[in-house]
Amino acid sequence: MAENVLQLQVPMRWGDMDAYGHINNVSIVRMLEEARVHAFGPPAGTGAPGAAIELPVFNDLPPNVQALVVEHRVKYASPLNYRNIPADVQLWVSAIKGASFTVAYAIVDPVTAVRCVRAETVLAFFDESASTLLRLAPAKKAMLEPLLGESPFR
Repeated sequence: MAENVLQLQVPMRWGDMDAYGHINNVSIVRMLEEARVHAFGPPAGTGAPGAAIELPVFNDLPPNVQALVVEHRVKYASPLNYRNIPADVQLWVSAIKGASFTVAYAIVDPVTAVRCVRAETVLAFFDESASTLLRLAPAKKAMLEPLLGESPFR
């Protein structure tokens, strides 16, 4: 894990629960998305101003540039039971490459402190008007580097 891990709180919704009282696997992926938005901000042109953002990675994207999910990898280590309190989500960066970066996560049960989920999401910036991936700008790399750590799958 990275030296500087962002500690985030992501709500578990009643509707996220499956028939066994666990947070459904599809809802887990939604929670990862919520953690990314809490950490990096909503992509430019979406939503309205809200709470302070840890690192505004997505806020200043030029018009026609999208932050796209390239890949998800999720390991369910233990069921995350529904609770009416937010789950603890740890977020860091496990890789920074020329045209992509990988966000790593751990979702922890807020009561038992059991690590229920390990995951990674590969993201890339895509210029829709040119139909090409963009290389990561030095400023974006510099913003992400303090969060750089190991993959949760090592």
